[in-house]
Amino acid sequence: MLFSSALIGLREGLEAALVVSILVAFLVKTDRKKSLRFVWPGVGAAVVLSVAFGAILTFTTAQLDFEHQELLGGGLSVIAVFFVTAMIFWMRKASRSIAAELRGKMDHALDVGPWAVLLLSFLAVGREGLETAVFFYSAVQTAQSGTTQPLIGFAIGIALAIVLAYLLYKGAVRFNISKFFMVTGVLLVFVAAGVLGYGLHDLQEGAFLPGLNTLAFDASNWLPETSWYGALLKGILNYSQQTTVVQAVAWVAYVVIVLPLFLKPSKQSARREPAVASTKE
Repeated sequence: MLFSSALIGLREGLEAALVVSILVAFLVKTDRKKSLRFVWPGVGAAVVLSVAFGAILTFTTAQLDFEHQELLGGGLSVIAVFFVTAMIFWMRKASRSIAAELRGKMDHALDVGPWAVLLLSFLAVGREGLETAVFFYSAVQTAQSGTTQPLIGFAIGIALAIVLAYLLYKGAVRFNISKFFMVTGVLLVFVAAGVLGYGLHDLQEGAFLPGLNTLAFDASNWLPETSWYGALLKGILNYSQQTTVVQAVAWVAYVVIVLPLFLKPSKQSARREPAVASTKE
């Protein structure tokens, strides 16, 4: 769970951090530094909302019986997969134009007034924050009870994202953001497939879906989750030593459908993409 949580934390954290750095760079470059005091409250409110949402999910789940906990956890896992899928496809397309789009929105918000600037900052970061809260909850649900790996993974990923976004803002590093999101997107397809499988298994345990005792395979003897290699597969691909037919079919179907669609060249990809130097450009 450490790797998959860190990967999601890096993706979500970098998206949010890039949004903030683009908005800040635009205000600094256009000599409107005074408006920065309206950006940070919006960002802070979005972070608080995300943390509160995650806390509410955790508290609500703790009050439920086992069956309803599985139903809630399974449902949120499926929602998380939907968010992940939408995120990787949206960022694959938007990475080429996100900076220009955000600058245009900020320019319009400045014309409207300070509250528009605050609202833009809140909405831009809040979406990523709420998605991250759902991802984190889903990762905790799929991990073994008592482990801190999801929390550590998310913390590492978000910390790396903040550092990377800062270096981009300062112009200290240069890389192609489109290619970065393409590579991480491929990895996230497999992570999402595993989360989908676990979510469906939770729904089976909650008696919402049938087939809980119909196994596609049982690898408990030769590939146990307690072994180092089993733990590695579980952490990267959300491997389950006892996988039901529903889980296996869903995992394969998701990868077979989503991965080719994600890798399919778009019309814009035919044009040569310049390397992204920094968020100031």
